[in-house]
Amino acid sequence: MNSSTTVSAELGLRLVVPDRTTVPLLAGLEYAADDPYAIRMAFYVGNDEPVEWIFARELLTVGIVRRVGDGDVEVWPTGEDTTLNIALSSPFGNALFEVPLSPLADFLHRTYQVVSAGQESEFVDMDAELENLLWPS
Repeated sequence: MNSSTTVSAELGLRLVVPDRTTVPLLAGLEYAADDPYAIRMAFYVGNDEPVEWIFARELLTVGIVRRVGDGDVEVWPTGEDTTLNIALSSPFGNALFEVPLSPLADFLHRTYQVVSAGQESEFVDMDAELENLLWPS
């Protein structure tokens, strides 16, 4: 299999602000087979550089059916069949996003077509990872 295979998508999200109103924003999702456990999500806020978060693919997948996550990232279904909540926490603040479920589920499905669940370790170059750990550049 080609380990440089990527899957990407753009997603319209809603940022939930303290008074419970929502602010629409755009996020870019990217998955690469050569980093098979991770999904990168770039949040586009105004004209600034996007804010990037890295999620475990499994975390987003499990979060579709039940609350999951600990610490900086939590994901859970809203109770509606159309929306997922993603809560992010950092030293700079907290954010709650409402994510449309259908396009996120489609994106995740495409990632599993590239790297099946349970096959992630076959796409990791262990020699390169060890080299990075032992001799950081």
